[in-house]
Amino acid sequence: MRDTVHHPLFARFYARVSVAMDAKGGVAAHREELLAGLSGRVIEVGAGNGLNFAHYPGAVSEVVAIEPERRLRQLAAGAGLRADVPVDVVPGAAEALPVKSEAFDAAVASLVLCSVRDLPRALGELRRVLRPGGELRFFEHEVARGRAAATAQRALDRTVWPLLFGGCHTARDPLAAIEAAGFEIGSYRRLRIPEKGPWMPTSCCVLGVARRPA
Repeated sequence: MRDTVHHPLFARFYARVSVAMDAKGGVAAHREELLAGLSGRVIEVGAGNGLNFAHYPGAVSEVVAIEPERRLRQLAAGAGLRADVPVDVVPGAAEALPVKSEAFDAAVASLVLCSVRDLPRALGELRRVLRPGGELRFFEHEVARGRAAATAQRALDRTVWPLLFGGCHTARDPLAAIEAAGFEIGSYRRLRIPEKGPWMPTSCCVLGVARRPA
């Protein structure tokens, strides 16, 4: 099976930086908050190297983790073996999830909506696979609130940033996209990563929950 995403250099970079950001940048605490209270069957898109797996609560009966990049998928498979809940790591793209409709109680999108090729289609797929009333938990980069910073993000998105960072686009508006896909936005909060230090194009994030209407 041919991989739909192939970013071997970025995968190696991300595997190292993501672990450092979890340990020193406070991201592990955000993952814990993101996944708190989940139960039942969960689908996670863009699972990366599986750093979320250690934070799933025991009430989760199964995690189906979709990861299109081969090296990251291999790392995620190893993390899945160490998790306290059952994790099945499979290849696939967010725009065409290889699972049945209305099969999951919750979906998780964690630092991935910035890099999917077709955001509306990916969110439509997440809505399809959730049962009515199911939750979408999201933790994503977003466009900056300030005009100058947002302008800088858009300039980078049009030029070098996606090429260097695995297709990442820093100036997307995940809240607006999630709502446009037919979800009901619940509670959310905006945060800065890292909390201290220089601003980065990826510093502006939003963490929250949306729901597929019952």
